[in-house]
Amino acid sequence: MFTPVETSVGAFLLHQATSVLLFNNGSVLGVSCLLRQLLNAPLKSTLFFFIGMALSFPLLKVFLPELLPTYDPSPSGWQAALRTFGVAALTGWGTKNCNGCTSGHMLCGLSHLKGHSIIAVCTFVPAAILTYHFMHPSPLTEQCPAGIPCYTPTYPSSTTITSLLLVASVAAISAQALPRLVAYFTAHFSKYDPAFLARQTTQFIAGLTFGLGLHISGMSTPSKLFSFFAFPNLEAWDPSLALVMVFGVLPNIVVYQSRGFSKPPRFGESFRLPNSTVRDVDLRFVVGAAAFGVAWGLSGMCPGPAVLRTVAQPAWGVFWIGGFWAGGRVSW
Repeated sequence: MFTPVETSVGAFLLHQATSVLLFNNGSVLGVSCLLRQLLNAPLKSTLFFFIGMALSFPLLKVFLPELLPTYDPSPSGWQAALRTFGVAALTGWGTKNCNGCTSGHMLCGLSHLKGHSIIAVCTFVPAAILTYHFMHPSPLTEQCPAGIPCYTPTYPSSTTITSLLLVASVAAISAQALPRLVAYFTAHFSKYDPAFLARQTTQFIAGLTFGLGLHISGMSTPSKLFSFFAFPNLEAWDPSLALVMVFGVLPNIVVYQSRGFSKPPRFGESFRLPNSTVRDVDLRFVVGAAAFGVAWGLSGMCPGPAVLRTVAQPAWGVFWIGGFWAGGRVSW
């Protein structure tokens, strides 16, 4: 069902995570690239990011258990395991060849007004929708009760709204303030490099905020994604995730364009922004984006939500992470 409140708040947290990582550390929050780095050449900063993402689960379980995602059981047979591995391999191969996924291209790339990201998004989103319709002739999901259009808005209880606003406010304030406090106290009371510790703190708090944003917005729930992919069947379509564009991407556009990148990031020497342009888009890029879209439409899982599901279902994660790694090792 359409969840305008939860999805809007979650999308705002996604905006907070991507912008604080960019303007503090100079890094783009691209989960597929970070995950590939973690698997092939791990760095402390990458590890801190994923630890933050993982800790979003217990935090949500304590304060907002009603928003925890629901998943199908972990693979219990070799066919289900092979399917999970194969879809993840397609995700790994596709995101490697198109240099990103929903976080890097949609949340960040569109916000930078990058032409190659616009092409990627305009490729993998329709590919996901077409794949979903091809695989699900009857597009209704468990998100949509029989007889009630899936676009019907539902609103959380007053208790949930209070908890939701509290968690979101604390997360957003912490994302902005905690790295600065670490830098200040380190500079005054420690011999360690304040910028280094502030960067690691930023990685952690960005991961935590990003994980909360995925959970609260509904992006980590496969059935929620499938209901969005049901478009243009309006009876089965849940428009919630369109609000990620409104409250996640648009604030990023405003912040990025107003602040600019002439000054270095707060705790780094320079911004590490992708230098790709439309001229760099080739057949390999487009096929990669389409392959990722097909995998997304099959599973309802892009890399960020898959990392979260791995925390909740390690047995599933073994096959998905293994497949993602293997797919990224395959050359064009």
